[in-house]
Amino acid sequence: MAVPETINSIYSNPPNFLSPKLKIYIKNGYNYLISHSIYLLIIPAILSTAICHLSAPDFLQIVTLTQLLISYLDRHPHLAIICFFWAVMAIIYILTVVARRKRVYLVDFACYRHDPCFLISRETFYQKLGSCLSPESLAFCEKVMERSGVSDKFFVYGTENFPPKSSFECAREEAEIVLSGAVDDVLAKTGVNPRDIGVLIVNISTFNPVPSLSAMIVNRHKLREDVLSYNLGGMGCSAGLIAIDLAKRLLQVGHNTYALVVSLESATAGHYVGEDRSKLLSNCLFRMGAAAILLSNHPSDRRSSKYELKHTLRTHLGADDKAYNCVMQEVDKDTRVGISITKDVSAVAGEALKRNISSLGPLVLPISEQLIFLAALIARKVFKKKGVKPYVPDFKLAFEHFCIHAGGKAVLDEVERNLKLTKWDMEPSRMTLYRYNNTSSSSLWYELAYAEAKGRVKKGDRVWQIAFGSGFKCASGVWRALRTIDPSKEDNPWIGVIDQFPVT
Repeated sequence: MAVPETINSIYSNPPNFLSPKLKIYIKNGYNYLISHSIYLLIIPAILSTAICHLSAPDFLQIVTLTQLLISYLDRHPHLAIICFFWAVMAIIYILTVVARRKRVYLVDFACYRHDPCFLISRETFYQKLGSCLSPESLAFCEKVMERSGVSDKFFVYGTENFPPKSSFECAREEAEIVLSGAVDDVLAKTGVNPRDIGVLIVNISTFNPVPSLSAMIVNRHKLREDVLSYNLGGMGCSAGLIAIDLAKRLLQVGHNTYALVVSLESATAGHYVGEDRSKLLSNCLFRMGAAAILLSNHPSDRRSSKYELKHTLRTHLGADDKAYNCVMQEVDKDTRVGISITKDVSAVAGEALKRNISSLGPLVLPISEQLIFLAALIARKVFKKKGVKPYVPDFKLAFEHFCIHAGGKAVLDEVERNLKLTKWDMEPSRMTLYRYNNTSSSSLWYELAYAEAKGRVKKGDRVWQIAFGSGFKCASGVWRALRTIDPSKEDNPWIGVIDQFPVT
């Protein structure tokens, strides 16, 4: 009865007399042995058992039948050629059709490059806010921004006339700028003809004009008439991965086509000029940004693609009232529209993340981590061992890179603590928050672009993208790098300034 507890306690708290380096060697050795146990133990055991139970007459009979088959094929060579031909065709079919028919590749992606004319200082932003907020509300915004982990300068659209006379026109202009910038870049990088795109998915939360933004792309780039076009609205910061999941499902049932996914946000559409503090948070955190991602199910595109999509997973807590109401667009007492972010959001996000990784873990974690997790669970639930703490799997054994939605400093701190990640693991997310603030669903791609610009992504590396959104939702996307990314050949918003990061 003490075995599960012992395993968990030794693994979680190794003896103090072991040096840190030796502890790492022991852990890596354990993971290797368990992960490769099927080759090291199970297969030899099966072969040994089969040989032991095989009597001498049976063995001689098998040898005799093999010899008869060989001699028959020698006398009829045309049958041997036919059998060989069909065996080769079957192997080719399995490798080219069955094995690859559901694979989705990320050919390339592009993030919107912010125009320097949109860069303003924090003091200037305070002055703009001060023209439409009370001193108490302005002081609250200043306090929030000082603790939010963002730079003293950031990109904001429409500050020349703030608040804008027409928020709709300003939001449309902002959406057109970031959308066209990202889409133009990804098409130029890949060289794909827009008429070869069979699926188009656009996600944006707070701004949904008529015609839709997806129709805007169809019109601007003259996409073909039968393009499958979707516009996802109101789904929050997790909508980018939801759009990737939708594109994956469509590509898995289609053949030889491209899917263009565009994730953006129009921060102008969410500006709030009232006195409700829960709605003022959006003014402090959300900024302009966009990303365009080109996916393909062409088997031939594997050679030129950057990543292969391995898993997408979504967790929706909308059935719970607290989760549903923690991020809500509504009117205040003065009928001003704003997005309320309640104090429950951190707890709800933590619960959503917990459920999401509980489902993702069996798909990505090595068997060694799953065994320890199971042992700890049995010790606590079955044997009622009170001294055994819940075991948090080491996700660094499953992933080399983490792209966590840059929703705010508190969110990143909580994820770092819960998943026991290092400063290096969190660097892309924190630097994206610092330079670009919360760009909603596109922030994940600015983070991946950061890792590429640093030259960190190597062939075979695994990337975990995690995003949270209103509703309340948590979404995960898992990618595997198909080649080493050379930053000298990359062209993304971090190139040229990457040596200035990270900052304290």
